[in-house]
Amino acid sequence: MPYRAAGNELTSMGAPSLAVPSVGAPTEGRRPSPGTTADRGRLRSLDAFRGFIMFTLAAGGFGTVQMAHSFPDSGWAVAARQFSHTPWEWGVFWDLIMPSFLLMVGVAMPFSYAKRSGAGDSFQRQFGHALLRAATLGLIGIAMMNQNARFLNVLTQIALGYVFVFLLLGRSLRTQLAWGVGVLIAWWALFAIHPLPGPGYNFAAAGAKASDVLPGFFGHWTRNVNLAADFDRWLLNLLPADKAFVAHVGSTTTLNFIPSSANMLLGVIAGQVLLGPRGPGEKLRWLVVVGVACLALGTLAGFTVCPVVKRIWTPSFALWSGGLSLWMLAGFYAVVDVAGWNRWVRPLEILGTNSIAVYLMTLTWPAWIVKTSKSLFGATALGGAYGPVWEHLVVLGVIWAVAWWLWHRRIFLRV
Repeated sequence: MPYRAAGNELTSMGAPSLAVPSVGAPTEGRRPSPGTTADRGRLRSLDAFRGFIMFTLAAGGFGTVQMAHSFPDSGWAVAARQFSHTPWEWGVFWDLIMPSFLLMVGVAMPFSYAKRSGAGDSFQRQFGHALLRAATLGLIGIAMMNQNARFLNVLTQIALGYVFVFLLLGRSLRTQLAWGVGVLIAWWALFAIHPLPGPGYNFAAAGAKASDVLPGFFGHWTRNVNLAADFDRWLLNLLPADKAFVAHVGSTTTLNFIPSSANMLLGVIAGQVLLGPRGPGEKLRWLVVVGVACLALGTLAGFTVCPVVKRIWTPSFALWSGGLSLWMLAGFYAVVDVAGWNRWVRPLEILGTNSIAVYLMTLTWPAWIVKTSKSLFGATALGGAYGPVWEHLVVLGVIWAVAWWLWHRRIFLRV
């Protein structure tokens, strides 16, 4: 069975480490020799959190989705639900991958640009760097996807919202909250006023089924029949293509970068708190309490004003996923930076400090790794009832080994 990532979308994978564009060890944030303490000015829990997400992505869900197909009435099917995107409403762990990366990008921004300010960089120079970083991420993301999905890659989505979030960096909390809430309200309003399909509407022509229609007012957020889907059908059919564009696989949309920028901005606010003068315990409480507030608001909104849908990044999903992402960050912060139990996170840091390289390997290497392994050790080497599990673990092992070699040689691919 050939290797493939769990779930049915590639757009949730990977996220950038925020550092000066270079290949090689950074100067101010140089990684210490193996066995020493954390980088000066780095948040080790953030590297560990990023590494945990990369570990899961590199493992492709550990083969649980494929095993569930073979054993549909077993525990594999239960586990597989967490490693395959929810068809439409609400979400599971796999739906939190991209929101987590957006949050982490935001958390890293106050640390990254504080170093630049400390080094004497003017606002104009930092703004130019933000533009360059966004452009580089966007080009990488576009290059990694096919023509219709060129704007759906997580790197491209980050790039589209990055400069906007940068301009809010260092502003007052009131200003940041006003912009974040304003973006989500505007996104909700645009969907709410978008016309519902009338009688006789051709759902098939929009890549949907009549059974996909959500009831009542929630119908404004129906799969492939909504504001963002209509925008993509207009935009992508202006571009040269082999055939007319109807809808993306999974019904994800280009304009998701607008509401998802609120998740990045939430990360900026969290990063400012973690960089600030509060004590570790108070910072941890802030992460937990704000996570509770976001999760509660998102859940309430999901039952009242709009559904919780990742694929069109509804405001309720932005809040719901933002709260859960903050909780995951809080867990790593509690263990690594508060309790000081950081020796065990080194394998995760190895992946997290070189996340762009790991991301690119995750996108391009799995099939080659499996094919090469079978050529070297025999076609049945990764076969049997647990073949999908062995394939995914071998891919994870090879990618981690390469990441370890890069880490040990102090080679970092950064944007």
